Amino acid sequence: MKLTVTSVRGKEIGTVDIADNATLNDLKVAYKNLKRTGVERQAFYLVGENGARGAVIKGDVPLNTLVKNGDKIIFKDLGPQVGYRTVFLVEYFGPLTAFPIIYALRPYLYSSYDAKNASLNYTQTVAMLLFIVHFLKREFETIFVHKFSNGYMPLLNIFKNTGYYTACAYYIAYYTLHPLYVAPGSDNWTNIFAGLVVLMMICNLICHIILSNLRPRGTTVRRIPKGFLFNLVSCPNYTVEISEWFFFSLMTMTVASFLFTLVGGGQMLVWAIKKHINYRKEFNGKDGKELYPRSRKIIIPFLY
Repeated sequence: MKLTVTSVRGKEIGTVDIADNATLNDLKVAYKNLKRTGVERQAFYLVGENGARGAVIKGDVPLNTLVKNGDKIIFKDLGPQVGYRTVFLVEYFGPLTAFPIIYALRPYLYSSYDAKNASLNYTQTVAMLLFIVHFLKREFETIFVHKFSNGYMPLLNIFKNTGYYTACAYYIAYYTLHPLYVAPGSDNWTNIFAGLVVLMMICNLICHIILSNLRPRGTTVRRIPKGFLFNLVSCPNYTVEISEWFFFSLMTMTVASFLFTLVGGGQMLVWAIKKHINYRKEFNGKDGKELYPRSRKIIIPFLY
């Protein structure tokens, strides 16, 4: 099967010759051989009305179910890309340094408060340890747990994501380790919420393991997540992540932590809604597919 490849502006780029049962990956390899453009930078679209760019071609279905021999398809260069795993490893490393560096620099950052002789109180110590453990867990999951169906993202994202997480982490660390910081309650107050933070971390890890086990390594198979908190909501990993940071904020009672929880929670809510809609659309009970549980909520059990 031969397909004519054009640019987004309609300029003809070339012709690729692929097998009749070729998939998107075969098309990308053929185009790489033709134009020496890395497969991670390639995006192909069907031709829509009036020759405009139509739906993106994705998945591993045979292309002959979407196009015919001699058809045109549209190519877009996505620009420099970087692997998801690399992005996550880098973006979580920044926050991992926040508390240790702020702690090491306390005598200089808070020189007017005689921080050199001021030791951390119990809540500050626990908060620092929990924060570090959270991002160590993130690094561990990125290496050993997560599987990425979308292998790449734009290179710019590594700077945006890392900048956001790192700035927030240093903001939280600065005020949590401040010499004038006063614990909001007794040690028992700290212990209660620290225990809840750890519990949410464990629940989050369980959710990520369940999601990872859904897809055999090296495939793009998609299944309905089941078991544990997935029986209640579509995205329990976000539910417990938001809860974790909310409990951390209650433990420390800093504006910085609450702001981070609010902004991060809002973004996770947007992601959860999108995933919930996609689950219902994909698993519609037709053509042999499972029917997505209609009673399952988006992110808040029994409510939303």
